[in-house]
Amino acid sequence: MIGVEVIGSLVPELASFGAAGLMGMMWLWERKQGVRQEQQLRDTHNRILRDEQRLAKLTQVVEQNTAAMTRMNESQRMMMDTLRELTREIHHDSIR
Repeated sequence: MIGVEVIGSLVPELASFGAAGLMGMMWLWERKQGVRQEQQLRDTHNRILRDEQRLAKLTQVVEQNTAAMTRMNESQRMMMDTLRELTREIHHDSIR
């Protein structure tokens, strides 16, 4: 990667070449910016991939928790139905 100090040291030399020197300096600056942007894109892409993996794990945990809560709710409903039935039988037997 071309450092700012390298470009800065080349300015007087490139300026002596007139328009061609200016174009050369602009090319060097553009190339430096392009390398920086490519690195930013790579970093962003890697972060997105990591976030995607984390989100997939989180989604899996939420799905598992939802399934567990659904099973627990069904078990409690069955227990309540059983208790109601037992209560009816106890009250029915006590009336006889």
